[in-house]
Amino acid sequence: MSHYRSNVRDLRFVLLEELRIDRYLGSDAFPDSTVDTVRDVITELAGIAETVLGESFTDGDRNPPVLDQADGTVRIPETVKKAVALLTRDGWDSLHLPATLGGPGLPPSVAWACAELVLGANPVLYFYTGGKVAAQVVHRHGTEDQQRWARWMIERHWSATMVLTEPDVGSDVGAVSARAVPQPDGSWHIEGVKRFITAAAQDDMTENIVHLVLARPGVPDAKPGTKGLGLFIVPAVHVDQATGEPTGERNGVVVTKLEDKMGIKASTTCELVFGGETPAVGWLLGEQVRGIAQIFDLIGHARLMVGTKAVATLSSAYLTAVDYARTRVQGTDLKRMLDRDAPRVAIIKHADVRRSLMLQKSYVEGMRSLYLYTASQLDLCQVDPAGSDIARRVHEFLLPVVKGACGERAWSLLAESLQVIGGSGYLRDYPIEQYLRDGKIDTLYEGTTAIQALDFFFRKIVRDGGTAFEHLLGEIAAFTATADPRIGADVAALSEGADHLRAMVAAMTGHLTLAAADPAIVHRVSAHAVPLLSATADLLVGWRLAVAADIAVTAIDAGGLSDRELDFYTGKTAASAFFSATVLPHLAAVRKVIENADDRLTEVPDSAF
Repeated sequence: MSHYRSNVRDLRFVLLEELRIDRYLGSDAFPDSTVDTVRDVITELAGIAETVLGESFTDGDRNPPVLDQADGTVRIPETVKKAVALLTRDGWDSLHLPATLGGPGLPPSVAWACAELVLGANPVLYFYTGGKVAAQVVHRHGTEDQQRWARWMIERHWSATMVLTEPDVGSDVGAVSARAVPQPDGSWHIEGVKRFITAAAQDDMTENIVHLVLARPGVPDAKPGTKGLGLFIVPAVHVDQATGEPTGERNGVVVTKLEDKMGIKASTTCELVFGGETPAVGWLLGEQVRGIAQIFDLIGHARLMVGTKAVATLSSAYLTAVDYARTRVQGTDLKRMLDRDAPRVAIIKHADVRRSLMLQKSYVEGMRSLYLYTASQLDLCQVDPAGSDIARRVHEFLLPVVKGACGERAWSLLAESLQVIGGSGYLRDYPIEQYLRDGKIDTLYEGTTAIQALDFFFRKIVRDGGTAFEHLLGEIAAFTATADPRIGADVAALSEGADHLRAMVAAMTGHLTLAAADPAIVHRVSAHAVPLLSATADLLVGWRLAVAADIAVTAIDAGGLSDRELDFYTGKTAASAFFSATVLPHLAAVRKVIENADDRLTEVPDSAF
């Protein structure tokens, strides 16, 4: 057995009992998908994730990739290569593809449930097999000729990268300085240095890597800022333009450094030089310079991936902690603390350990439901393309919540998982110390939490006119109006939380209005954007937990459950009750802080910090 512990039962519960995706399985949108298909694909992949995929996790960390400075090649650990080969050979890396591009045509929500299994077993495997996701972006935005590139990427199992960041340009994408120089044959020569490029080198694993590079076209009418950036297809190895067959000649893209990282060490995070001694030949994606709009298709996928990765890691850590707590005997039950002859008990009997475990459980299950709800909006876009506007808006609204807030929460709760195991958890005997190191990146890449929070408020609420925000609050209100009375306390806390969140948004919008007369007031918004994002996530997690509890009480009443199933549904009601009683009340305090925001923080001199 590897380190990884999946939760197949909960994945099935969310998809089939909460989200009821069976409503559209077998429809015109997903004609070849059935309930049995969903069950089987998750079960089979979970078995692979807990064995071959998970076995590469520790080995890749202890024996990370090595760059050969002499020829610029990179050696990948054999266990990682074996796992990647299995995923590509058996088509597991094609689950996100529609049937029109050779995929199984599964609902996106099912593909994301499967992504949790791969990301939980070893997230770097998902990074190395992301070429087919990138191929969809090339196919969607490319010319007819470029759509052949997409098919080559899929059929030949090429990997791909997203190349944005530069040494002096982090999240300020408008400051990108890499240049693209047009050539007489219609190609472009890319010039510049890029940094922090994930999975940009693995010479002995796939025959090619397609770099999707954000660069500024060197033409007279080039626009400044983000509007002047194009997205370019730049292969690591040149190919025959008629067949896609690699020529064996390397393009002018050189790996100059592998970053020495805190975690995810099996992932080659590279510095790349484009156009040094040899030109880096590429092609502008599409017929117009629209790089930002094109790359955001890939960034949106990446942000949902980060949130899913965070949940997957926390889920495995929580299940590890639970198993430890059930078997680790230490101390007596406090109710018999004066009885010298009282037997020692498993630590799961201690109230504080139970509090910690229930906190982990509630967030894991609530955030799993939330990311799958987010993915299910993509299902709805395919089921009803004509009426997909609100589903698309809700999906985009939730991306910074899942990536930013869930990424933050999951990483902080990993410390709770380790704490349950105690001193032993600090050792490499248990995987949680690596989970913590690997998981920290979730709060950083694809936009830090603060960036997600600003995007959330300014774009997903203000620019959207509150459409998606009010839609979700309407969904919550509709649920609370019809929920089973036996979860009345949960429903009451949820309704109060929704009122608090609406008041927070009103206060933030009020600060923004005042900033029109005094621009310095805008700092009140930026100072409280992260708390707003976190509060939104907590409310939505509480909602998803209450929905699960509502289903659970009905299932328990129906009877006929096995002991295991009874425990499962009882856990759902317990998680919702715990969360509504111990987490949702904090929204009142966050509301008060946001409503009372002032300018004292910005008035503190820099030297006082």
